[in-house]
Amino acid sequence: MSNRLSVAVVGAGYWGPNLARNFRASADWDLAAICDLDAERAQRVADGVGGVPVTTSLDEVLANPLIDAIAIATPARTHHPIVMAALAAGKHVIVEKPLADDRVRGAEMVSEARARGLVLMADHTYCYTPAVLKIRELIADGFLGDILFVDSVRINLGLIQPDVDVFWDLAPHDLSIIDFILPGGLGGATVAAQGADPLRTGKACIGYLSMPLPGGAIAHIHVNWLSPTKIRQMVIGGTKRTLVWDDLNPQQRVSVYDRGIDIATQSEATTLDRRAANISYRLGDTWAPALEEHEALAGVAKEFAAAIREGREARTSGESGLRVLSVLEAAAGSLKADGAPYPIDVNVVS
Repeated sequence: MSNRLSVAVVGAGYWGPNLARNFRASADWDLAAICDLDAERAQRVADGVGGVPVTTSLDEVLANPLIDAIAIATPARTHHPIVMAALAAGKHVIVEKPLADDRVRGAEMVSEARARGLVLMADHTYCYTPAVLKIRELIADGFLGDILFVDSVRINLGLIQPDVDVFWDLAPHDLSIIDFILPGGLGGATVAAQGADPLRTGKACIGYLSMPLPGGAIAHIHVNWLSPTKIRQMVIGGTKRTLVWDDLNPQQRVSVYDRGIDIATQSEATTLDRRAANISYRLGDTWAPALEEHEALAGVAKEFAAAIREGREARTSGESGLRVLSVLEAAAGSLKADGAPYPIDVNVVS
């Protein structure tokens, strides 16, 4: 018998074609169907991957016993009902970011998958890029030392979304990456967010988000729809080294700097007097690790299959998607409180 798994893609809009193409090319999967309310749109996606069955009926997909899993690429407001129906039908699920349109519904999805012993995976695609996988490896190996800060910028002259603000549109990328690369993940207790709407669209178009991380570190994220220049950059500072990831620099996406501040060991009495601290600056070499080139979504498809076969959570599990949702909801609370720190719901599953 073949050990390939069977998957249907639900949603043939912006992201669905990318999922369909990668599942079709994967040695782990058979692409069983494209499902969309717009039959013509679904047919175009099916034709683009060499032809697969097309349907407008989700019920038909879920009733098919030969389909092991579904990949959801529909608007966030539809994720909860589709995921819950798929899990009830015994299907494993991968869902586009964000996991859901609010934390309560996301928690219900995670709880249902756990109760049924099914894989619920968040499609945090950036986490499977060669650069982010290397960053995760370097941090896990202690190469950067203890993490002191994460500073991320994701700005461009982008499309103002009709249903979400700039935080919900762009920040999930950065939050999912931070959750993936740090051993403690998004473990902060509060978040503070400031937003601006200079165009009077009714939602924040420019946003700044900051949150404490375990061990006294801090993360800061800048998102912006109005910048004439496009920047995708993350700086991660550690006690040993500092790493810079520039996603728009294909020649050198990741650079590691042996530069930083060293504080000499002092007596307790001297330590109390911060002004007398013996601080020295370390200026060392710069190193660019070699990165394997592969499409991130191919890694997503491979990890989804591996999690199902091994009966384990995916590396970007439903729980990781829920942690991202928790920070986004706390950021919304902070915005309403004029930027005051707002508590993050730390209960992963309600």
